Order: sequence, then structure tokens, then C-alpha cells
Amino acid sequence: MHVVGLPGFEPGSKAPEASSLDQTSRQPLCRSLEYRNDNLAMIIKTLAKLQHLAKSNQRAIWYRLLRLNKLANLQTPSEVQKAIYKMECRNNYKNKLFLAYQYFCESNSIEFVRPRRLPTEVCVINIPTEQRIDTIIACCGWVYSIAFTLSKYGLRPHELSKLTLRNVDLDQCKLTVPTSKLGAQRTLQMSSRITEMLRDYINKKHVDGLDKRLFARADKIKSSWRFYRQKAYAKFKDPELLKIRLYDLRHWFATTTYIKTRDIFYVKYALGHRRIENTMIYIHLANAVATNSEDYSCNVAKTVEEARTLIEQGFEYVTEIDGFRLFKKRK
Repeated sequence: MHVVGLPGFEPGSKAPEASSLDQTSRQPLCRSLEYRNDNLAMIIKTLAKLQHLAKSNQRAIWYRLLRLNKLANLQTPSEVQKAIYKMECRNNYKNKLFLAYQYFCESNSIEFVRPRRLPTEVCVINIPTEQRIDTIIACCGWVYSIAFTLSKYGLRPHELSKLTLRNVDLDQCKLTVPTSKLGAQRTLQMSSRITEMLRDYINKKHVDGLDKRLFARADKIKSSWRFYRQKAYAKFKDPELLKIRLYDLRHWFATTTYIKTRDIFYVKYALGHRRIENTMIYIHLANAVATNSEDYSCNVAKTVEEARTLIEQGFEYVTEIDGFRLFKKRK
């Protein structure tokens, strides 16, 4: 039996015996949680049957089951259910705990009827302006300015952390994004600017292996974004900067891409979504953004060459007045 993605285990290594689970070097987290050893083997069995899930999801389920095991006996569903309801946390997290426990029961032949989903709060999606995104990136170091600029192409943090030299075509300015969250792989066209930044980065870092990862782990990338976001706020004193999560760069990319193309199927492909329902939300976000004229900058093109340059810069054609072409772009 092989368990992949568990904290304290090397990928592809055999699951340890129950008697060895208290070894500090192998699993320090488990000993600190003081869980019941008789349930640990059942938790490992559960994770072994969830290898079809992304490693991040496996890790999340692992931690949730360990937490439940500390609060109640996992072999007694009524005790677990009572413990979850008593927890002081949001309903969204309680629903995730119930789902993790359902996996546990199904894997270990325990009879459990999952309760009705608890009502959750609607998460408000924040669409930052490109100006504020670039303000944070400008406060970054050389490495993370490249990483976060790539995030503006709709990459999830886990996808960014998986990038290797094999995924980059510097000659054709193309980026093949590896899958994450069971999403679909896609190929994106990069600008010449970010392509040259990547070329310089690869040369200076002496990246010579096709499968060597270009950037740090996803959790390191996320924590670095929070650090540089705080740094940008301290410098510019703009409280709106503190609201921008790293994942909001993906929302910004999806919304602005739909505004430019009005092609929801292309947005679905560019985001790596498998279901069009997940992409439809950006139609409503784009319509809401379009009603706020203060978020746009305008420009005028007198010649075809000027119009071409503006389009390459992301400006959207609006109309033509007295022979002048008007373009707009979200700030």
C-alpha cells in the first residue's frame, strides 16, 4: 500500500506500521496531536483509497481526520457528528469535516449517513485593478516579480509551483500549464516581456533539467505574496492592497479575458475548468465591472499601427469618432 502526499511521508514510500508511528523523525505531527493509534491505520487506509484526488486535497483530508480523531472516536459516528456540531468554526469548514469523515466511513465499512449540508456564507469575489496588482508586484524581489506576473495568466498557486522547463516554450512564447485540482491542461500565449523575463531567470538560475521545478512550493508562494502585499501597503498606505489575495489574480485574469473576448468557452479553456458552470460566474463579474467607468483608462488611436499597439497592450476597442478610434482598458 502506497500513500502519496501525506505530511511526514516521502512520495511513493510504504505506509509505516502502527508500531512505528510514534517515531519523531517519521511523523512528529501525529505524536503532538495525541491521537488514538488504533484509528491511525484506518485513516491511512482512507488516504490510500483517495489517490485519485489531488495531493492538496489528500493532505487536507488527512489533517481533518486527525483533528476529528483528537476530538472523538472515529469508529463512533454519533460521537463524531456531535463533536463537529460543537466546534466553533464556519459551516463551510464543518461541511468539509463531514465530507472527510464520510470518506473515512466508506473506506472502513462504517455505516454513516451524512447530514444535510449546512448553509454557508456566500464568498464575495474581489476583482482588483491591474494597477494595484502591479503595485504589489513592483515591491517584490526579482524571482517573485516573475512568479506573480505569471499568476496574472490565471495560474493557480499549485500550478505555478509545478512549472518546469518542459512547460515553457521560449521561442514561441507559449506556456503549457500543468493540471491542478483535477483541472484540464492548457497552453497559453505569453507576452514577449514575460518571455524574456523567464529566459533571463532560467539562464541566471542555471536551470538545466527539463523536470526541475522553476519556483518554490505553493505554500511558500502564498506566504511570499502576503509578505509583499504587506510591504506594498506599508509603502503606499492603500488599504485596498490588503484585500488582494493571490488567487484574486486568477479572478482578474478570467474577468478581463472575458471582457476582451466575450467568449466564455475560451475563458473556460484558459482557466482549465472542466465544467462550464464554474466559468459562468465571470460573465456576471464582467458585467458588474463594466458598469464602473472609474476603473478604466482610455486611449485614442489615429493610425492602424497605434491601434495595433493598444490592442497588444490589452486595450479594448469601443467606437470611432471623427476618424479617431477610442479604446479602453481596465486599470
